[in-house]
Amino acid sequence: MASVVVTLRIMPVSPEVDLPAIEKDAKQRISTFTGKHEFRTETRPIAFGLKALDITFVTPEEKGSTEPLEKEIAKIRGVNSVEVTDVRRAIG
Repeated sequence: MASVVVTLRIMPVSPEVDLPAIEKDAKQRISTFTGKHEFRTETRPIAFGLKALDITFVTPEEKGSTEPLEKEIAKIRGVNSVEVTDVRRAIG
């Protein structure tokens, strides 16, 4: 089967939340889910000092839905919401 490239957007509850701590914890949970340790991370300004964290990673297509992973990341302290913003099949 192919691999899938997924981008998750993680929204913190407020601008005061420690985004690097959320990023570290989210990456650990993604690594457990995918078995891989390669990510692309981007912080995006939203409004009034609030920033979202976009994490892009590759996962095997046979894993199916990322819903269990999204629920796991949503449990991280300071996380308001988690959503998949992009899914693409990897080529090559």
